Amino acid sequence: MLLDPLINRPNRVVEKQRMIQASRDPIYLSNPGAKIYVRAYYGLFAFGMLGAVYGMVSLIKGKPAAE
Repeated sequence: MLLDPLINRPNRVVEKQRMIQASRDPIYLSNPGAKIYVRAYYGLFAFGMLGAVYGMVSLIKGKPAAE
């Protein structure tokens, strides 16, 4: 049948639950690969905030007066 790989899958809930409960990391860092996603998010957030602050500072400073 076409959907057999989706329907007849092994139940890995207990294995994943043991892995997460044995971890000493915060829950959002306990999954494999989660640290990569969180660090990428922090990096993009910092880049966006720096860009916003740079834009605000350049708006506050304004253009130099033409003579």
